[in-house]
Amino acid sequence: MALTTKSGTGTEAREYADVLHTLSEGSVYRRFDPYLDIPWDSPEFAIDPHDPRWVLQPDIDPLGATQWYRDQPIERQIEIGKWRITNAIKVGAAFESILIRGMMQYIMKLPNGSPEFRYCLHEMTEECNHIQMFQELVNRIGVDVPGMRPFFRKLSPLIGVAGGYAWPILFIGILGGEEPIDHYQKAVIRNGANLPPAVVRCMEIHIAEEARHISFANEFLKRHIPRRSPMYQNLCGIAFPLAMRWLAGEIMAPPPEFARTFDIPREVIKEAFWRSPTASKILSGYFGDMRSLADELGLMNPVTKGLWKALRIDGDHSRYRSEPDRRAA
Repeated sequence: MALTTKSGTGTEAREYADVLHTLSEGSVYRRFDPYLDIPWDSPEFAIDPHDPRWVLQPDIDPLGATQWYRDQPIERQIEIGKWRITNAIKVGAAFESILIRGMMQYIMKLPNGSPEFRYCLHEMTEECNHIQMFQELVNRIGVDVPGMRPFFRKLSPLIGVAGGYAWPILFIGILGGEEPIDHYQKAVIRNGANLPPAVVRCMEIHIAEEARHISFANEFLKRHIPRRSPMYQNLCGIAFPLAMRWLAGEIMAPPPEFARTFDIPREVIKEAFWRSPTASKILSGYFGDMRSLADELGLMNPVTKGLWKALRIDGDHSRYRSEPDRRAA
């Protein structure tokens, strides 16, 4: 019997279904539970508010690279770093909730027998676990952070619902949110995992399962975008860099409460997000994989290349998934 997806039948559809089956089986047999796989109450996972590992690393965090931050007393660096890292964790949980809303809208329109239906539900289950894991970590760190920036916080319920009706744009947006977080967490691990053990363990679990999620979003776009009209493909080509740049700012830059809490000068915030050469390199580095994907999808042309450059997220293409940025190293 021929396997069928919304995009067609035949050999390509079977190959796509096989990929989704492999990802789904991975979610069944290689999965994590935030309350079984993290020893929250073990002594080594206790949160020390004065742990020097909260200090922001200058080659990974753009605020940590500023002279202003490096000139602060170590106690202040720890306090600022702890707030910033905790807020980034809270933002990650909020983004997962947007993804779940949009993906649920999408799958309820799928026909019976669609392999996308099963995999998407596996992914949403894992994202629910990630939200629990992130919120438990925030609670244990004990810093009352707001998470998203105010405008994005208000807009978030609508983004997920709207994305379910413009699903190629939804999955471009999913990658726009997942890639910066994934890139940052992998950089932390590659750099020696110099953070408190509870934070590192959450990152390890998130990286492992996000590998499936990012793989699915890549395969989804490769399957669906080439089958849309040229006009729609042009729209996706423009939406790609716009989504990457907007969501990187929303997810990786702190809310206004951060600067007010620590009396950080406005020019320092501007330098860190994303005007300095170091910050620009960090921002561009988030999207090497996405530039390669856009090129593979045929979405790179003189207009869209100019847009990537104007948004300061252009640069080298990754030769393989998650290739380290050796220029930064």
